[in-house]
Amino acid sequence: MNRKLIIKSNSSLNDFGANAKRSKYLILMIIPAIIFYVVFCYLPMYGILIAFKDFYPKKGIIGSAWAGGNGLANFEKIFKDPYFWKVLRNTVVIGVSKLLISFVAAILIALLINEIRLIAFKKTFQTIVTFPHFLSWVIVAGLVFNIFGISGIINKALQLSGKEPMTVIYDEGFFIPLLFGTDVWKEAGWSSIIYLATMAGISPELYEAADIDGATRLQKIWNITLPAIKPTAILLLILSVGGILSAGFDQIFNLYNPGVYEVADILDTYIYRYTIGTGQRPGEGAAIGLFKSVVSFILVILVDRIAKWSGERGII
Repeated sequence: MNRKLIIKSNSSLNDFGANAKRSKYLILMIIPAIIFYVVFCYLPMYGILIAFKDFYPKKGIIGSAWAGGNGLANFEKIFKDPYFWKVLRNTVVIGVSKLLISFVAAILIALLINEIRLIAFKKTFQTIVTFPHFLSWVIVAGLVFNIFGISGIINKALQLSGKEPMTVIYDEGFFIPLLFGTDVWKEAGWSSIIYLATMAGISPELYEAADIDGATRLQKIWNITLPAIKPTAILLLILSVGGILSAGFDQIFNLYNPGVYEVADILDTYIYRYTIGTGQRPGEGAAIGLFKSVVSFILVILVDRIAKWSGERGII
């Protein structure tokens, strides 16, 4: 029995060596990517210790004492802080809302582009809706301020007509819809590309059969297109759930102001202002970051399991 196992093991090693030799150029191509992830994703995990330390840069991570003696003092501080729970609520509300709105918007845009029959117009429209993705949030924020700011185009037009200026960017009631609108404008077109690729793989025979049966466009979308892209949509939804607690730091950081902190301050902006911005409370900032990562991981696993229980393909 042991002899058979040894022979089988040696055979597997020989096969592995032969496959590696045949794929040596592919292996060489993937080495830079492996180095990148090791250096920028795995080695920095060492910094997680800051969440459990009373960290001082001069002492270093190892030299700093454990927070509160047991290493949990930083977590106790943030969980006892009422403002932390307010920021967490803002993060969840903004993150979930942006996820759902962008998810639906990307599918709708893909469906609209897929229904365009003129190839030239179809390509032009797709270029127009995907172009904003390549603009940074700094540029987008500049455009927003030039349109909705105190001295923006809209307020200048209102002043010329003798009306009171609007304070959209500084108004809590208008700011959140502004976040959703700019996020859809910038990212929904880019997100629709994957759905369009999936739609391109649908057999034309299905649509031809539906035409013979007298199906309308909406019926073909509902009974053919949507079921075909359903697995892709669920996969992208699972992957997106992990970013709920990020809620778009770049966007909010470039657009928000003290007047809308009550509704727009999220975990990442809270960490930035009270740790990086002031140079204080690094341990608490790291604790919040670790809390975010753990919760995001749990959400991804949970949604993946729900997808599998419902008969769909997961990622794990």
